[in-house]
Amino acid sequence: MDDRTLKVLEYDKIINMLSKYAVSNKGKKMCVELRPSNNIHEVSDNLNETREAMDVVLKWGNLPLEGIRDVTDTIRRCRMGFVLSPKELLNVSDLLRCARNLKTFMKDGSKKENFPIIHDIIESLFVIKSIEDSINNAIAGEDEIHDRASQKLFSIRKAIREKNSKIREKLQSIIQTYSKYLQDPIVTIRGDRYVIPVKAEYKGNVPGLVHDQSSSGSTLFIEPMVVVEMNNEIKELMLKEKAEIERILSELTEMVMKYIDDIEYDNENIAYLDFLMAKAKFGLDLNGSIPEVNDSGLMNIKSARHPLIDKEKVVPIDIRLGDTFKAVIITGPNTGGKTVTLKTAGLLTLMGMAGLAIPAKDGSQISVFKKIFADIGDEQSIEQSLSTFSSHLKNIVDILKNVDNKSLVLVDELGAGTDPTEGAALAMAILEKFYEEGARIIATTHYSEIKVFAMEKEGFENASVEFDVETLRPTYRLLIGIPGKSNAFEISKRLGLDVDVIDRAKSFVSKDSAKFEDVIQSLQSKTLLVQRELDDVQRLKREVEMLKKELSEKKYKIDSQRENLIRKAQEEAKQIIRQAKIETDSMIKEINNIRMKAQESASIKEAEDIRKKLKQRLDEMDKSEEIVDEREGMVPADNIKVGDEVFVTTLSQKGEVISLVDSKGEVTVQIGAMKINVPLNKLLKVLNKKKESKKAGTTKLISQKVYNVATSIDLRGQTLDEALYNLDKYLDDAFLAGLESVRIIHGKGTGVLREGIQSSLKKHHYVKSIRIGDINEGGSGVTIVELKR
Repeated sequence: MDDRTLKVLEYDKIINMLSKYAVSNKGKKMCVELRPSNNIHEVSDNLNETREAMDVVLKWGNLPLEGIRDVTDTIRRCRMGFVLSPKELLNVSDLLRCARNLKTFMKDGSKKENFPIIHDIIESLFVIKSIEDSINNAIAGEDEIHDRASQKLFSIRKAIREKNSKIREKLQSIIQTYSKYLQDPIVTIRGDRYVIPVKAEYKGNVPGLVHDQSSSGSTLFIEPMVVVEMNNEIKELMLKEKAEIERILSELTEMVMKYIDDIEYDNENIAYLDFLMAKAKFGLDLNGSIPEVNDSGLMNIKSARHPLIDKEKVVPIDIRLGDTFKAVIITGPNTGGKTVTLKTAGLLTLMGMAGLAIPAKDGSQISVFKKIFADIGDEQSIEQSLSTFSSHLKNIVDILKNVDNKSLVLVDELGAGTDPTEGAALAMAILEKFYEEGARIIATTHYSEIKVFAMEKEGFENASVEFDVETLRPTYRLLIGIPGKSNAFEISKRLGLDVDVIDRAKSFVSKDSAKFEDVIQSLQSKTLLVQRELDDVQRLKREVEMLKKELSEKKYKIDSQRENLIRKAQEEAKQIIRQAKIETDSMIKEINNIRMKAQESASIKEAEDIRKKLKQRLDEMDKSEEIVDEREGMVPADNIKVGDEVFVTTLSQKGEVISLVDSKGEVTVQIGAMKINVPLNKLLKVLNKKKESKKAGTTKLISQKVYNVATSIDLRGQTLDEALYNLDKYLDDAFLAGLESVRIIHGKGTGVLREGIQSSLKKHHYVKSIRIGDINEGGSGVTIVELKR
């Protein structure tokens, strides 16, 4: 992209704003180096990354990037063989800690589905806990090593502390001895050696080595001879300490070097995450959106706002280009916003091509251009002796040399700065040339001739910035399809210019020009009226849509609740039946047990009690079954007439038909005091015959279950638990039916089912004996059971 265009459209200011949102120096550098791309696939990918990053910020505020450091220089020094400083090692530790925190943050599986791009970047990061821990255990600060960094360092520092303590004690005793010779009774240090301040005139009274003197020369700093050896020992220990620290730092540097490629990878990718977060926060602060992109020259930016104008003051504009017209000519008074419109269109296109959110409504479209040219502003040069006209024309010449069908051309006040007639003619010829080259064009002008040119020329469209004559202020709204009016006479009149002068001025304007300006004024007035009505219609439409959505949601909720209630009632009914049947089986077992004691009168009475309980439970079950079988005795309502009793399936209620089928296929049904229209396919016709008593049928069913029993049962394909449960029930029924022997089919298979069944049969109280079936009975896949009598 041409650097001059970036400067004219103030792209650099956008980039500087963006860089302030980055946390790390490397992230800021990525922001500063961001340039628009003319590859639509790259632009699309970059915008998708920004959209995902914005979603992350909206949901969590930010990624855990606290303490992120740029270790690019540290990596370079490490590769060159330098020993890293404590500060550099701490920066490496901070980077690795940040990578670990990011991995922990992204562990949630749902984040992978919702944020695949950022998830993949974080998932690829390296966590090297060993290096992180080693650095943190050894280094206490940017210039400080822990005593426990090594055992040797701990011993050396302990020895230094002990020597320092001893030498201070010795010097304190010397101070007391030589106090009258001292400037002050204190111990101080000069050149890493302990000394005492002695008055110059008493130099010979305190034996020792002079290390320094005061600026006035009145004080000498003397190391007493009795502590010289002790100071030498401390000096040796300090040299050992320094050597041990260098060894520790060298060892840590070697550890870093071992994983230098992984650390460099983390450094690049964490900085890129910081860059993505900066783009996201910048876009959200602009109230921006992610535009749709194309490479066909189509631009449709809705409610566009210039990002460098206060968002509380800027007036949103709609900018369209490239659908039915490829060139837009904007006219209107000065300070009306023509130039801002040009810059907004160009700058938002550059931002989108750079992968940034743009300050516009959702659904906006931008095109990816190979080149963007901008000739905006007064660039006359005194040094080059160029006038305003010459300066603009030089830029136009350069554009004409490079423009093609993948270009966007933005030209402000084309043809200005010279004779109006010649300037207008030249402007029309230049615009025509741009159009022939296939470029998309947005230009501003004051010339009426160009307004007419744009109206007559195919592919061109007029536009204007609105001006309120009553307030003498521009509204900054862009009106596409209507050429602008200068409003010079109206403005002059409101500012107090004599009416005679204005009338005289009007006489100099040709009738055709005056008539054309009046047509423009009429168009603007009508457009404003239509726009206001359209705004009202849109507002009402939104309100209707909201009400429709509300009602739809309420209906869905009511339908769901009704269906849930019906489903719950049916489930409860089925559960009652299941429970009743379980209890019935249990009672049958009790009857079987009692029957074996039938000779005893007490057992007979007990059997009678159980029988009564069974009868009572079966009656309850019959009532429950009526809930589930409430549609029994009903048929589809094909032929329906007034007075028929029907069942409404959507309400699970019975009612009476009070009207015939209408044109919508609905009939009116009265349910109690309520009358409702119901589709025919939601009705069942209730037959006239009464329901037969369920009681007898149910009792008969149980009787058949107990006494009409087959002589064999097939348990193949069942689990052992299922087979044993079904076998137990079957033997109860077979025993009650008075069968002498039965055949249990279990198959051969692995033998697990057969062994489990036979083991259970041997313990069963109804079983007299068991044997494997003969060849004609099924062989080893069948067990023959002889029941007790």
